[in-house]
Amino acid sequence: MGSFDPLISAGPAVVCTVVLVFVFLECAFIIGLFLPGDSMLITAGIVLASHANGEAQVWALSVGTMLSAIAGNQVGYVVGARTGHRLVARKNGRYINTKNLAKVTGLLERHGFLAVLVARWIPWVRTLCPMVAGAAGMDHRRYTVASTLGAIIWAPVLLLIGYYAGEFLEQVPWLMPAVIGTLIVGLVIGTILGIRHYRQEMAQPLEEYDLEPTVAVDSEH
Repeated sequence: MGSFDPLISAGPAVVCTVVLVFVFLECAFIIGLFLPGDSMLITAGIVLASHANGEAQVWALSVGTMLSAIAGNQVGYVVGARTGHRLVARKNGRYINTKNLAKVTGLLERHGFLAVLVARWIPWVRTLCPMVAGAAGMDHRRYTVASTLGAIIWAPVLLLIGYYAGEFLEQVPWLMPAVIGTLIVGLVIGTILGIRHYRQEMAQPLEEYDLEPTVAVDSEH
């Protein structure tokens, strides 16, 4: 693996720590809107494919990622519930704006359980959905079941896509380090730019978005 030997030999500890922290933040707090989520899981799977016992590690990370996503979803829901029906958006914000909050609210109103389940696969909706569901008063049990099912499907699928792609790349000696290097550099740059965009977004003027107490996202959806 040449120059990437130290990175790969660092073991799954670094990979797992980064993945679990990022997944939790992406599901729990607004900053998660600006972090690379899906691409990070695929990259982690590829990196683990280069380890001798990578298959066991990728399944262990899948379980850890599920739990991290579930915990993050619960924190996001509580944060939303504590804000009441008035959410704070950012005027002229790229993601945290009233238009996006209205889109997520509309999805929850129309599809309820299914919307929470599918939200797992849409990056910006994945972060806003828990907060909006909590603020709108969606039934907590239904929300928990839907968000948990979404996490159970989402984490292993992306990690295993990366892992089996990594196994294929292992067949071409020079290709694996090049791909890993490119992906990791991309993730680092993406994270730096994401944090920068987050700071720019939070610097925009506040704008209230009223969900209205009548939003019935916990009804018979």
